[in-house]
This record gives sequence, C-alpha cells and structure tokens, in this order.
Amino acid sequence: MHLTKRAAILASALAMVLGSSAPVRVHPHVFAEARLDVMLNPDKTVKSLRHLWRFDDLFSSTVLMEFDKNADLKLDDAELQDVSNTVYASLAEYDYFQLVTADGKDVSMKPPPTLIANYEADQLIILFESEPKEPLKLTGKVDFGVYDPTFYTAIDFVEDENMAVNDLPSTCKRSVIRPDPDEAIAQNQSNLTDAFFNDPSGTDLSKIFATRLELDCQAEG
Repeated sequence: MHLTKRAAILASALAMVLGSSAPVRVHPHVFAEARLDVMLNPDKTVKSLRHLWRFDDLFSSTVLMEFDKNADLKLDDAELQDVSNTVYASLAEYDYFQLVTADGKDVSMKPPPTLIANYEADQLIILFESEPKEPLKLTGKVDFGVYDPTFYTAIDFVEDENMAVNDLPSTCKRSVIRPDPDEAIAQNQSNLTDAFFNDPSGTDLSKIFATRLELDCQAEG
C-alpha cells in the first residue's frame, strides 16, 4: 500500500474513534518514504541501523523556501548543513523516531554521530546511522521500525524490501509487520485515552501503528 494511502487510512481510523471532535494535529502533515538497512557484525550482533527518508514534494518545497537564504532556488552545502543541524536537534528528544525492541523490551540506541541532508529531484532526503548502546544479539524476536510519536510525520516503507538485513543468518526468519489501523486501535482501545489524542507526544502508544521489520531468530545449535 502506498504511503499516502496508508496514512489516510490511519487518519480515518483515528477519526472514527474520536468522532468529529478529533484535533487536526493527530493527522499526519508530512510524509516520507523510508529505507532501513540493518548492518551486522561478524558475530551476528547488530552493528548499526542505516536510515534513509525521502520526504514528499510539499514538505520539501517548504524546506527549500525556509533554508534557501540566497534565494537561488537550490540548497548549497552551507544551507544543507543548516537543514541537517535543525533536523538533528528536532529529532533528538524523540530518539530519532527509532523503534527497536528485543523480545518486546525497548532497546536503547546511541544518537547518530551525524545526520546528512540532501536535496535531489525536488525532494529532501535525510540519511543517518545509529548503533545500539549495548550489544544486541539476534536471538528471539528482534523488531526494528520508525515512527513519529507526535503523529505529525508519517514515515513508511513502500516495499517490504526497503527493510533489509545484510547477511541475514540462516537461523533467523525475516518478516515485515504492517499493523492494520482498525485492528491496532481495537486491540489497544483501553489504552487510547483522550489524553493520547489531545497530545500524542505525551504517550508512547503511536508505535502500535508502526511498520516493523521482525527477525525471529533461533539459537545456533
């Protein structure tokens, strides 16, 4: 399902729960198509996550207008660095939108040492790489995803192949989980309070809608 269509379904599902009083800010305003590459060490622990986000034309043009200081309708190196610094600082309090769990428990990630912004074919592209704070072994169920806890940005993976693992061990099975918005809301109805919809950033529940790469790994015998 294409990103914008899936985001629209999510917004519609939320509106059905809330009724006509749903605040506008729970609907995504910015859309990005993503790629995630899980890089492994020789011992099959997770080395890093490599992220690439390609933003929609409307948001990208807004960035161009805001950061094109010399008004030449392009972003030079200095202007792109300003974009990088702004995005880097903005994402810091949200752990760079990363979702990583091992057997259902959150895995802490180091902040990326740097973030790169490019502007190609009228689209803003963001790239960064981050590492687990502690060694992360591929045992049991390990999940990786990207989500904005404020619901302002919809970041999704158009193709399952856009969530990849380099040299996936034979002891692991890979699957891409795309939660159905209606089912996710129904399963978590008791936790979706008015406070969540009035201020999604005050909760961690928006992760229930995130597309996830799930690795189900058995111990080597």
